[in-house]
Amino acid sequence: MQTIRLKTPSPPGEERARPGPGRALEPLLAGAATAVAGTGALLALTDSGSPLRGPFTLLFLIGAPAAAIGLALRGLDPFARTLTALAGAVALDMLVAQGMLAAHHWSWRGGVVAVTAISVLLLLVRPRPVTRILKRMFRRTGNIRSR
Repeated sequence: MQTIRLKTPSPPGEERARPGPGRALEPLLAGAATAVAGTGALLALTDSGSPLRGPFTLLFLIGAPAAAIGLALRGLDPFARTLTALAGAVALDMLVAQGMLAAHHWSWRGGVVAVTAISVLLLLVRPRPVTRILKRMFRRTGNIRSR
């Protein structure tokens, strides 16, 4: 036997989201950016002579660490998470370049491989979300203040 539930009508001022073209554009853009970034890494590692190698590789070098860092910052609001992830990606790229230059082992191919490895490690070793860390900090400081 099947149970049929009655749907209550929505209030007259409330607009409902309808599925259709143009409604889910964010996943499509994220997939396109991922494909372009992956193509950039592939073009850089194969030493292709394509004029798109530079911009696509730059998108990969910024996008891969930013995505990994942004995933760890789920507790922040979207603007703060995006800004922090981009700043962290630039800092990570600079640290990789600085380390390779200091060790006298600089190569652009090695830089792409190092950034890829660090980004994959950040994705696999998911650090605790920021909200849990902040809650723990506030609990500790709250206990200290109340004593």
